[in-house]
Amino acid sequence: MTTTTTGRRTEIDPARLDELVGRIIGDLGATFGAGCTLLGDRLGLYRALADHGPLTPEELADSTSTSVTYLRPWLAQQGAGGYVDYDPATRTWSMNPEQVATLADPDGPAFFAGAMELVLGTLRDVPTIEKRFRDGGGFGWHEHDRDLFTGTERFFRPGYIANLVSEWLPALEGVTEKLTRGSRVLDVGCGHGASTVLMAQAYPRSTFTGVDYHEASITVARRRAEDAGVADRVTFSVADASHLPPGSVDLVAMFDCLHDMGDPEAAVRASRNVLADDGTLMVVEPLAGDLVEDNLNPLGRVFYGASTLICTPASLAQPGGRALGTQAGPTRLLKVLTDGGFGRARVATTGPVNLVLEARP
Repeated sequence: MTTTTTGRRTEIDPARLDELVGRIIGDLGATFGAGCTLLGDRLGLYRALADHGPLTPEELADSTSTSVTYLRPWLAQQGAGGYVDYDPATRTWSMNPEQVATLADPDGPAFFAGAMELVLGTLRDVPTIEKRFRDGGGFGWHEHDRDLFTGTERFFRPGYIANLVSEWLPALEGVTEKLTRGSRVLDVGCGHGASTVLMAQAYPRSTFTGVDYHEASITVARRRAEDAGVADRVTFSVADASHLPPGSVDLVAMFDCLHDMGDPEAAVRASRNVLADDGTLMVVEPLAGDLVEDNLNPLGRVFYGASTLICTPASLAQPGGRALGTQAGPTRLLKVLTDGGFGRARVATTGPVNLVLEARP
């Protein structure tokens, strides 16, 4: 087989072509699957299968007040993707424990249904991002479809539940001891406050402030604190990361947000200015190597996609327009911390999808 590219005839390797076409078909199925997964999440289909399966389509329809005509192709699509199991002998559908953990347990460490909400909300803004590719402008976080905000909370919260208190904070020098005795904590770029509330629940003697420039997210964060019963020790306010509220705190935390900032060094300097002399800055970022070739893998593919559609446009919409992106890597990130005024900076720990950085004066 041959093809013509800019006047040149190029031989095509049939085996490599078949392999690539197979990947593209998989991506097409996954793209449709994102919408189907969000339907399963919002309509309670996964929860019903987890609680009551195996079920026939008719039984699932009855238990969820949905249309069996829609459920039949939905179930088949989910079965083809391995998201639910089918028994041909009984013509019933069910979920195994692994499927339940990833699709029906929003507080579990492997929950991913919220990620589909994030992705689909982002895809609605592709026409605008296309324009930004041409004009080089930015597209602020606040300008995105609202599903990005709730999807981001639901995507990151399971990882925070699994790691923040048990792994990340203990990896920092002396921080858990201070939090146990009673410390002042500032959570910068807090979004809906998932990280702030989790820390407040774990350390009842400490007080917490969350800040974010997105007022709508701060409104939700205040509601989350009320619902969790920690509003007496948790406050939220609208503030830019480069202009933090005055005061002195023992810990500044930034969860998955430094790379989104137009001027990350300015945000780090602002954090340094509000820290006590023996305070700590904790920065949690997506896992990445320092070189592009280190990140050409499935995880990097996800994060580079987020960089293209969310993080780079957000940074370019702010003064500085640094556009670090989700795959900045530890060397660049540590330099941001030292350039921002910290004397010591290190990778405190890593996880399957995260880098946890610690900076001290």
